[in-house]
Amino acid sequence: MDLFAGVPVSDRARAVAWYERLLGAPPSFLPNDTEADWDVVEHGYLYVEERPEHAGSAMHTLFVEDFDARLAAMAGRGIQPVEQETYDNGVRKAIFRDPDGNEIGIGRAPAS
Repeated sequence: MDLFAGVPVSDRARAVAWYERLLGAPPSFLPNDTEADWDVVEHGYLYVEERPEHAGSAMHTLFVEDFDARLAAMAGRGIQPVEQETYDNGVRKAIFRDPDGNEIGIGRAPAS
C-alpha cells in the first residue's frame, strides 16, 4: 500500500518554497504543472496541489523519531511552529501552518 497525503494550496510555487524549508528538501518529483510531491517515508508521500478553492483545509501529522533535531533543523531554515503540545500520554506535537493555513504537525511518540 502507498499513501499520498494531499495538501490543497493556492499557489504551487509559494507552497513549494515553504514545504522545502519545512521538509529540508526539494520535491521528489513534479508530476504536472499544479502538483509537487515529497517522498517522506517508504511508500508515503506528502504532496501539494494547486486547488485555490480548497486551500487551507488540510490537517496532517508526520511522526518522527528525531523530534527535537527536526524542530531545530526547521528553525535553522526559518520555519517555526505556531503551537507545541504534549499530550497526557506523552506524545509531543509541533503544529506548523503553511502560507494558506494548512496544518502540518510534526509529532513524536513517547519514549519507551
